Amino acid sequence: MLERLDLRGAGADLHGRLPRPRAATEPPVAEVQAILARVREGGDAALRELTERFDGVAVDELAVPPSVIDAALAGLDPALRAALEAAHDNIRDYHRAQVCAEVEHRRDGIRVSELRRSVDRAGVYVPSAQAPLVSTVLMTAVPAKVAGVPGVALCSPPGPDGEVAPGILAAAALAGVDEVYRVGGAQAVAALAYGTESVAPVDVIVGPGSNRVAQAKREVAATGVVGVPSSFAGPSEVVVVADGSAPAEWAAVDVVVQAEHGPDGLAWLVTWDESVADAVSASVAELVAASPRRAHIESTMAEGGYAVVVEGPEQALAVANLIAPEHLELMVADPEALLPLVRNAGAVFCGPWAPASVGDYFAGPSHVLPTFGSARFSSALRVDDFVKHVHVISLDGDALVAAAPHVAAIADAEGLAAHAASVRMRAEAPTER
Repeated sequence: MLERLDLRGAGADLHGRLPRPRAATEPPVAEVQAILARVREGGDAALRELTERFDGVAVDELAVPPSVIDAALAGLDPALRAALEAAHDNIRDYHRAQVCAEVEHRRDGIRVSELRRSVDRAGVYVPSAQAPLVSTVLMTAVPAKVAGVPGVALCSPPGPDGEVAPGILAAAALAGVDEVYRVGGAQAVAALAYGTESVAPVDVIVGPGSNRVAQAKREVAATGVVGVPSSFAGPSEVVVVADGSAPAEWAAVDVVVQAEHGPDGLAWLVTWDESVADAVSASVAELVAASPRRAHIESTMAEGGYAVVVEGPEQALAVANLIAPEHLELMVADPEALLPLVRNAGAVFCGPWAPASVGDYFAGPSHVLPTFGSARFSSALRVDDFVKHVHVISLDGDALVAAAPHVAAIADAEGLAAHAASVRMRAEAPTER
């Protein structure tokens, strides 16, 4: 089930020895570009056509009525509602701690302040084809609302009945989502980016999704019509670093957890103890055989399931940093001692009592995390992904006179005469300052 990879003796030459899922290097560019173009040209009609093609259902009204959203929350199972409310409060409170005061800096008569302004509209994408990701609603919409976004639009694929999953609708009501649309896939990203007759365009698109959804976000961001956080929120990934102190079945279930989401992800065990690799691999095989989502897990394992044997903790973290996984679990006797070695990961979970599933649902940080190695340069979804920082610069006359020679010297070096003239005129003006 887990392919064995022995890196002992590899030295520093690890990069070429580490496999990546094929989908990570072969994104469906042409297919996604065709879908985006179809929606941009055809609007609502294209969305209905593509929904019938990819989801197998005919959808008349794309927008879900507010009354249906409210009814979903009212009819929610009490235990699930209590869990979602508790998770909502954790997510809200954690993200409120990210809200910073506006900055002001003064030096030599120059005053620079900063305006923090949310975007006007945010689009959140919530997958539902493999599983109705109720938690993703909270993990995307709540940070947006904490940021102060006045309009949050949610897109999620319809089920066989043509409706968005009731749990997703209930979570949308709880999170204060303003609009919900029955549309998924790359076509949903196109609708949010370009707008249609029913869907007004947004300023930022967030949320995880399939390879097509992730590539669609890349495409629309590249055209400059919409902002997309720099992380590549695609199929799920986990690297579990384990030693003999961790129960094998606990390490195994955490390898399996992220593979439940389906194909194209990563499910890795990294250890310096061959007996741990053997025990965890055997436990993984047992868990997969008994899983109701066996097909999804096996599709991930076929391309991205590995048990990696390394020389020791340092090489284990070197492997993890090269993979830059979405989730990194340190199931070792002293996880805190390994934290200084962590450079690239979406989120780190320390010790046997901190499984990634707690982060996925409840701890507070968003579970929209960088995948496909983008943790090398990006982070989890945050309040700042919905906020613009606008600099405000003020000078008095004396400050302008003092700054003018420096500004003019740099402008002259660049051959930009008007830039230099704009400060020289002011500095030489015979006015009182």
